[in-house]
Amino acid sequence: MKKGIALLLALALVLSLGACGGKTEAETQAPTTGATETSAVTEAPTENPEVTVTDMIGREVTIIPGSYSRVVCIGAGALRMYSYVGDMNLLCGVEDIDNLSLEERPKMFDAVARPYVLAYGEMLKELPSCGVGGPQAQTAEAEKILSCNPDIVISEYEDVEKENALQEQLGVPVITLKAGPGGVFDDAFAGSMNLLGQVFGREARAAELVAFVEAETAEISGRTAEIAPEDQPGVYICGLGNWGTTNHLMTAQNYVSFEIANVRNVVTGLSAPGIQAIEAEKFVSLGEDMDILIMDAAAVKNIAPLYKEDPTLFDTCRAWRKGEVYLEMAYNAYYTNYEIALLNTWFVAKTVYPELFGDIDLTEKTNEVTKMFLGQELAEAIFACPSSFGGYQKVDTASFFG
Repeated sequence: MKKGIALLLALALVLSLGACGGKTEAETQAPTTGATETSAVTEAPTENPEVTVTDMIGREVTIIPGSYSRVVCIGAGALRMYSYVGDMNLLCGVEDIDNLSLEERPKMFDAVARPYVLAYGEMLKELPSCGVGGPQAQTAEAEKILSCNPDIVISEYEDVEKENALQEQLGVPVITLKAGPGGVFDDAFAGSMNLLGQVFGREARAAELVAFVEAETAEISGRTAEIAPEDQPGVYICGLGNWGTTNHLMTAQNYVSFEIANVRNVVTGLSAPGIQAIEAEKFVSLGEDMDILIMDAAAVKNIAPLYKEDPTLFDTCRAWRKGEVYLEMAYNAYYTNYEIALLNTWFVAKTVYPELFGDIDLTEKTNEVTKMFLGQELAEAIFACPSSFGGYQKVDTASFFG
């Protein structure tokens, strides 16, 4: 009798637990969410396991791909590159140079188009500071970065020891990007995009952008591949950005846009590659070989006063005398505007070989490229910037510099 009563009581207890929401063994091991289930969430297996990646300066960094929700970008070009692949809504801080709402900040690039700022400027204004930024600030500001509470940092400070020290100080992964001397056409640019894709679980987006750049490059080169050397006009590029100091003597013998578009560069025989100033005497000596002169728009502010001071400045330049002077968009503004560097190559090719690129409208091409890089058509905004002077154009030197 007593045994029967005990069994009935046990059965009643089980039924009571079930009616009040008691869980079976299988249910208690299932993943759960919510504030009251912290231990269950913690013990659940991680969706993405830890992996070790090698960043663009050779550092091995352990990450959990696709897990990051608070991102800070530091150093020249880091935020720009992140904006091409990453989710901008994850940003939790911004350098002062990119926050146009601040009165006290570096302003040397404000007149030049920075497409990522044009696209996301309003969003960036709402973010706290993670440092000053700019060419005069060449050290990461750890305290400001920490105040933003990031769970990952994307950096363009290409110093292994300093990056390792910063990572240790912050206690979160620091991933370093790199572009390389070829800019948007460099393998390092593609590597940086693919690295961002891996870190943030956006591999398909990174692959899409890299494939687009490769296809654009191949098309430009393909259209000009059969141009014989004797049919190539001599072209001089000037005003290339070099930390803000630039004029008609600032050029490069290995200007990558010329190389992609199969353009004959009149500047040769320099002691080193890269952007550098040639002597005034060399500029004069090259004058009769300059069939076309292409000027970077950022240099106009420096060239115009020189020309007003000495109107004979370009008399030895055949392109100037014949009215074959053209304006490309400034592509260096807090490091390289990669989408504009690609657009400049289209412009160079169309300028030098107009018969091969008659179907290319630079406004339409600008919108196409910025839509791919940043998700927005930005031609109007880019051309409206003060240092763009209205966009790609052939320059009437008499009125433009007069």
